[in-house]
Amino acid sequence: MRSRAVSRRGFLKAGLTAVGAACMGCPDVLAASESAAGALVTGESDGEFPLYEAMYYKKLEDSRVECELCPRACQVADLERGYCGVRENRGGKYHTLVHSRACAFHVDPIEKKPFFHYLPGTNAVSVAAAGCNVECRFCQNWQISQFRPEQIDNMKLTPRDIIGRAQRTSSPTIAYTYTEPVVFYEFMYDTATAARQDGVSSVMVSNGYIKEEPLIELCKHLSAVKIDLKGFTETFYKETCSGELKPVLETLVTLKEQGMWFELVVLIVPTLNDSRKELSEMTAWVYKELGPDVPIHFSRFHPTYKIKNLPPTPVRTLETARKIAMDAGLNYAYVGNVPGHPGEKTFCPGCKEVVIERVGYTIVRNTMKDGKCGDCEHPIAGVWELNL
Repeated sequence: MRSRAVSRRGFLKAGLTAVGAACMGCPDVLAASESAAGALVTGESDGEFPLYEAMYYKKLEDSRVECELCPRACQVADLERGYCGVRENRGGKYHTLVHSRACAFHVDPIEKKPFFHYLPGTNAVSVAAAGCNVECRFCQNWQISQFRPEQIDNMKLTPRDIIGRAQRTSSPTIAYTYTEPVVFYEFMYDTATAARQDGVSSVMVSNGYIKEEPLIELCKHLSAVKIDLKGFTETFYKETCSGELKPVLETLVTLKEQGMWFELVVLIVPTLNDSRKELSEMTAWVYKELGPDVPIHFSRFHPTYKIKNLPPTPVRTLETARKIAMDAGLNYAYVGNVPGHPGEKTFCPGCKEVVIERVGYTIVRNTMKDGKCGDCEHPIAGVWELNL
């Protein structure tokens, strides 16, 4: 539910906060150089940033509201915010404080998201706004995900600015990433909707902590999704991420039902989610519920944020996870955050030959032809051409 009144934007302020370990080595930050009439606003403002009414909430008695965007279903009193810290109740009307309020803006290889089966070798304009609806103790981008928008540097960035940057850099994709796109849903939704009309695709890099209705609506405007599957026990989600596993699994099933291309990333944290039992149960569930062609990336943990007492994940542990996944019947299992490892390559499920060879975020060799193995013509699951 949003009031729709057009507003003209001013020029952008150049500014950016550090985005943590996951953004180290990014290309130079790109600030849009021109502005245009952007998405539709309520007419209110929070300093230089306009306020937008949230799309998914219901009104309660005594000017309270209940958020209907994510599984937390926060009930928020007047002048208070939900768990994410970026959605505020003002007089019984729920607002997002981060529409067009970006805290990070880069051009990245799509492999960095990581997407290995989506337009390999292309770039994505990557954008984030502050906030998250979980708190992972190992968060690599905690400097922006675990703070409120007024606590960090931001730049005003409209959907049109983002689309323009994608077009000027010949980037076929906009990625909503770094923090949690679910909490800046309206910003993502408006940008993705407009971008699709202009021939630019959108992908979401998310924890999957979202309710079914907003997810299905968003899927109409996305070309791919990457979900961080944090672990496979409720205990891990509760104690390490302040969340729940069940809603994430429901999100994955919904993505499958909607026909959305998606990939999974599992950050393997030593002693916390790396047992053979948990990995076997996880990969068996993925095979049964999502199918054999969902790529799964087992990524290396590095100590950060609130977990600094554990070592980096042993490479052998990642290799074990990959083998368990392949033994479960998954066709595309990868080792992540270990540049140059053979587990970065994509192998044909048919002839077992390498079809895409990577070193880090760089494509070294791609022998595919028309979405098939160049040797045996076995179909390789993925999105190899943009079709909006």
